[in-house]
Amino acid sequence: MRRYWPILRKYRWSLLASPLLIGAAVFCETMQPRYMARIVDDGVMPRDMSVIIETGGWMLLFSLIGLLCAIANAHLSARTSTRFGTDLREKLFYKVQSFAFPDIDRFSSASLITRLTGDVTRMQQTVFMSMRIMLRAPMLFLMALVFVLAIDSRLALILAAAVPAMAAIVWVVLHRGMPFFMRVQRRVDRLNAVVRENLINIRLVKSFVREDFESARFDAVSRDLQETSIRAANIIVALTPLMGLVLNLSVVAVLWFGGARVTAGTLSVGELISFVNYLMQILMAVMMFSMVVMNFARASASSERIAEVLDTAPSLIDTPEALAGTLTVERGGVEFQGVSFHYAEGADNADDVLSDITFTARAGETIAVVGGTGSGKTSLVQLIPRLYDATKGQVLIDGRNVRDYRLAELRRSIGMVLQKNELFTGTILENLRWGNPAATLQEVEQAARTAQAHDFITSFPEGYDTILGRGGVNVSGGQKQRLCIARALLRNPRILILDDSTSAVDSTTELRIRTALQRTLATTTVFIITQRIATMQSADRVLVMEDGRVDGFDTPARLLETSKVFREIHESQQFKGQSDGK
Repeated sequence: MRRYWPILRKYRWSLLASPLLIGAAVFCETMQPRYMARIVDDGVMPRDMSVIIETGGWMLLFSLIGLLCAIANAHLSARTSTRFGTDLREKLFYKVQSFAFPDIDRFSSASLITRLTGDVTRMQQTVFMSMRIMLRAPMLFLMALVFVLAIDSRLALILAAAVPAMAAIVWVVLHRGMPFFMRVQRRVDRLNAVVRENLINIRLVKSFVREDFESARFDAVSRDLQETSIRAANIIVALTPLMGLVLNLSVVAVLWFGGARVTAGTLSVGELISFVNYLMQILMAVMMFSMVVMNFARASASSERIAEVLDTAPSLIDTPEALAGTLTVERGGVEFQGVSFHYAEGADNADDVLSDITFTARAGETIAVVGGTGSGKTSLVQLIPRLYDATKGQVLIDGRNVRDYRLAELRRSIGMVLQKNELFTGTILENLRWGNPAATLQEVEQAARTAQAHDFITSFPEGYDTILGRGGVNVSGGQKQRLCIARALLRNPRILILDDSTSAVDSTTELRIRTALQRTLATTTVFIITQRIATMQSADRVLVMEDGRVDGFDTPARLLETSKVFREIHESQQFKGQSDGK
């Protein structure tokens, strides 16, 4: 818990008050057997009702005080642990937000969800137990032990056998159970991954009638989790009966030897009764502490998973040069100088998805990026806003290395429509303003008109206030693309990147989008990844990619003469267009 002290220190007064409340409650509880002994020896045996009434009154008073202290501590513990869980979850979420794409690639989204929910909840429960049972158990043990020794130190030797036996049981169970706790959490990650993937792609699953296959896949990981959980649970449940056995044997031993001492007159009946009660309190305290230790062991697995995220330094951060300066993107010229790139850490040149990329896009130019599948088009444009960093060479904007710009400033100046269009639950207006929260309604409508989205938006009964489902499930693929383009335009970017962002719209609509973009973004540098001839021909220049290398970079007319790859793409598109015309 030491690593979480920066969060817990906010609640230090609650943490200080908790031991005081528990101490008071435990003291009241341990006074009960002492008063019980007096009732038996001084009240019941001599038939003195006044002693019974007086001592019973004290017992009732201490019980009430202990109850009030316990209730106050329970309220304090619940409030503190809940707030701790909220703070930890926020810290973890903010950390994930700081991650770059390589960091997100390292942790699966399903695993991050589990860590933000289940693992944080377990840590919250740990704080709750720490403020209640973990403090209560040792206090109860020590106070009850003092009374036991005061009653009969020789009879207390039974504890010398019982307590080590319980400790040994806890150690064995913990030693065998700890590896399973980590396995259970990893199995939960796998289950969440399958569920998340299935729900996101449910339309595809139903389109291919693969419900049975997905059900079988889910059943496999679910049963794997079940078997691992059962094996972990079997180890844990063995703790209670074993501890109970030691407890019962200890009580039998106390009654056997204590009864002999009562017969010999060296121990009163009331003292024997109170001794048994104190013995029960001591051994119950050991059992409670063992359960805390078990839960701490399980929580340690969650803590390691949380710490793994919190201790991960974002791979893309502002460089010292960026922090020292105040660079802004003014014109939007882009230059690649000998850039190579690979995704895997520690990979060699053979794993490069981009190799020795060199070209210059002047400010205000429209560059069409073309090439076959896997040629590195998307990887190339992702280096411009530093979603990834080049592993060799440098990417420059306005003549300065992109690493010299602060990430926030760099990305604020770049509008990007990714290959996979994502919308959020909310209104269309909220989704568009997500690109620029300060945009006026007039600016929103202008961006929507440029993206050819205004007409279909206003065709909805609620217009811009139409609620979109998760991911924009209630609009078509082409409509999603146009909304995403409008959202990017609202940033008024100096550089606009469209990663195959008009593939789902018809040629006529795409032409209108291109015309509107040329009119409204005359000074913006535009990169368009495309497979359409019309888009290539409307670009100022075309960057042809082949196997992660630049095959050609020139005007469309010249590339028809100089680039075999571009000529093949051009001819295949012409043939496709003729086939479509027939």
